[in-house]
Amino acid sequence: MRLLIVEDEKQLQESLAEGLRLSGYVVDTADNGQEAEEMCFVESYDLIVLDINLPIMDGFSVLKKIRERDKVVNIIMLTARGDVEDRVLGLDLGANDYIIKPFHFEEIEARIRSLLRRKTIQQDEIICCGELCFDTNGRVARVKDEELKLTRKETAILEYLMLNKGRVVSQEEILDHVWGDSVDFLSSTVRVHMSALRRKLKSAAGYGVIENIIGEGYIIDEKS
Repeated sequence: MRLLIVEDEKQLQESLAEGLRLSGYVVDTADNGQEAEEMCFVESYDLIVLDINLPIMDGFSVLKKIRERDKVVNIIMLTARGDVEDRVLGLDLGANDYIIKPFHFEEIEARIRSLLRRKTIQQDEIICCGELCFDTNGRVARVKDEELKLTRKETAILEYLMLNKGRVVSQEEILDHVWGDSVDFLSSTVRVHMSALRRKLKSAAGYGVIENIIGEGYIIDEKS
């Protein structure tokens, strides 16, 4: 899952981004509203954390511009203001949730998990394909009710494939959503982690859960 944090308070921005990366998310950051708008124009995000009081362009203006192009992406507004009018305005402009500073990291992480679950679920919290099930809440994979021991990156890859089950996902797309810009797209990183993940799944399920479509990417579906 790829997130964008738009916050001009550098310490808060960095601590929030670091915590979310440790939780397995790919995180981009922006320091002002104009930069955020430009990043949203060229990148696809699963969720945006957007401060209201931003330099150059305030959060409300950024929110309006994002919603003109994207009605689906989840957006959480951050503010030091407790005014009901601000919260109502943000929600009316299309924000999905609101958090007032200061807040605990565990709270915003829980809000993020909740919104991402709603996005996919209109799917279910637990996504299954054959004997493989992935819990999007606990981010845990099970085969035949046995929990798989996966690394953080393997979990992120599997989660993305399960959310897109039945569709071929390219190596570049996996790299973008799991690693972001931290790894070159020519790197063997995806292949190395994918190979390890496929071995673990095959060992647990007894068959190749993830199919490699040569020249196209990877897919999980009922036929795999």
